[in-house]
Amino acid sequence: MTNGSANDERAIHQIKPHGGRLVNRLVEGETKENLLERAHALPKIQLNERELADIEMIAVGAMSPLEGFMTREVYDSVLDTMHLPLGLPWTLPVTLSVKPDEDPDQYRTGLDVALCRGDAVLGVMHLEDKWKPDKAAEAEKVLLTTDEAHPGVAYLGSVGDTYLGGEISVFEKPEHEAMNDYRLDPKETRVLFKAKGWSTIVAFQTRNPIHRAHEYLQKCALEIVDGLLIHPLVGATKKGDIPADVRMRCYEVLLENYYPRDRVAISVFPAAMRYAGPREAIFHALVRKNYGCTHFIVGRDHAGVGKYYGTYDAQLIFNEFTREELDITPLFFEHAFYCTACGNMASAKTCPHGNDEHVFLSGTKVREMLSRGECPPPEFTRPEVAEVLVEAYEKGIG
Repeated sequence: MTNGSANDERAIHQIKPHGGRLVNRLVEGETKENLLERAHALPKIQLNERELADIEMIAVGAMSPLEGFMTREVYDSVLDTMHLPLGLPWTLPVTLSVKPDEDPDQYRTGLDVALCRGDAVLGVMHLEDKWKPDKAAEAEKVLLTTDEAHPGVAYLGSVGDTYLGGEISVFEKPEHEAMNDYRLDPKETRVLFKAKGWSTIVAFQTRNPIHRAHEYLQKCALEIVDGLLIHPLVGATKKGDIPADVRMRCYEVLLENYYPRDRVAISVFPAAMRYAGPREAIFHALVRKNYGCTHFIVGRDHAGVGKYYGTYDAQLIFNEFTREELDITPLFFEHAFYCTACGNMASAKTCPHGNDEHVFLSGTKVREMLSRGECPPPEFTRPEVAEVLVEAYEKGIG
């Protein structure tokens, strides 16, 4: 591990984006004006919440090397091989669907389509491909299930049966009502890391409040890298997940009281959750490389939901790729807990005691406590975080 003074004495080297180049699909100046003028006469397609997150991430390079929504060739390659056609690892389809109540014939390959959010035209897609996917096959390959109770399968059932693919040109990123001070694009996190003198950065993905077990993983990782990026996902999540604004207050009180400020940064991750377990773990690692991170924490049941994936499947999938092709270092952790006998946080790798000595609360148990106005014990979550959650539950989020 290096400290600030050591960083001052050495060159700061940054990891290359996935594919070697940070994509930029934001258009400006005369190009923007000409496209925008044409866009109002084009066939229009309304974007859902996931698609809005995707165009933002494509536009700013977070999904490099993607330059648009996938064509059928790219889509099939990702589903069947977990690689793009030219060989780069990529595990999740990134698709645009014609809405169920719309006529697919209005969209013709070779012509442009306006990408809209309500009355606002956010960009244009240069339509290269149109096809009807086998959504059941997509669910089976990507989500490993066709059970409609899985939120990812439910999403596929809610969208239209025709996909559109092609490069996009984006006029404006989608506007957000909250957390704008924390919305850093990949080029901005890279500037931040360089300014801080960090060459090695570990990213932590979360869609939940950070409890003591997560804090333990992060601080273990901080022992071997220059800095930590806490990168909470704030796009679409399933019903029952803690709202992003509440989670952000939890992160703020935690960082204020328990983390070294010069070693930690926080920025929100605009992606929508796919709940794709193992495949989404690879995706989360690759896009964090675009943000400038060199390491990525993978804990138990990463990006999982229900009982659809094995506890450590999201770690095992990394064995299907070479270190060179991923070019970001995963840090694997077992489930952490507070051990009353040890008197500290631990995992099965470091604690010799039995389950009776371990403080572990399920998500259901925590929600029940919060709904009754009870604070979870300090061995499970920091008191400041518990206070934020209790207050939010009292206002009705649970």
